[in-house]
Amino acid sequence: MKSPQRILETVFAFPPNRETLGGTAYLIQIDEGNVLVDCPAWSDETQEFLHREGGVRWMVITHRTAKGKAREVQAAMDCQIIMQEQEAYLLPNLMLTSFHRRHEVNPQVEVFWTPGHTPGSSCVYYRAEGGILFSGRHLLPDRQGNPVPLRLPKTFHWRRQVRHTQQLLDDFSSETLRYLCPGANTGYLRGQRVIRDAYKKLAMLDTDACLSANSGF
Repeated sequence: MKSPQRILETVFAFPPNRETLGGTAYLIQIDEGNVLVDCPAWSDETQEFLHREGGVRWMVITHRTAKGKAREVQAAMDCQIIMQEQEAYLLPNLMLTSFHRRHEVNPQVEVFWTPGHTPGSSCVYYRAEGGILFSGRHLLPDRQGNPVPLRLPKTFHWRRQVRHTQQLLDDFSSETLRYLCPGANTGYLRGQRVIRDAYKKLAMLDTDACLSANSGF
C-alpha cells in the first residue's frame, strides 16, 4: 500500500480508496487539531500514520460515497464527524455534526453545501497557502487537469451542480483560491496531486456550455 504524500505545506493526500470508488482523502494539519477530508482506505498503516502526524480532531465527509469506514475511523481516532444534513442519516449512532448551508470547523476551515453530484455534496475551504478548496466530487480534473463539474449517470441534479460551480467564482477570487484538491480523478493531475492557479482555471469554465451540452444522461 502506498503511503500518503505531502502535497502542500500542511496537506497530505492519501492513495485512492477502492471502498470510496477510487476517492482521494486528505489530511489538513492545523494547530487547533487536524482535519481529515473524506475517508482514506483504513488499515493499521493508515492509523499509525494519523497518530504519528498528530491524530484527527474532525473528519468532514463531502458526499455519501466518501464515507468509507467512517465508523472505524471515529472509533480509532475519537474524532468528530461533519456531514451535510441530507446525508448525515447514512452514519447512524455516531458522534456527528450535521449542517445546512455552512459550518465553521475552526477559524481556518469551513465546509459549505454544494448540492448536485449528490443531495448533500459539500466542499471544504482552508484559509491557508493562498486558499485551498477540497472539492470532493463537486469538481474533478478533466484529462487536461482543469477543474470541471462532471455529469455522471448517478448525478443527482446537474443544474444545481453547475450553478454552485458558478457560485464558487462569485465567492472567491484569485487571491483567495490558489489550490484545488479534488476528491477523485487525481490520476489526471499526472503526479501533481493538486490543481494550481485554481481560480484562474475555474474562471475559464463555460458554465452555459456545461448546461447545454448533451452528455447522454
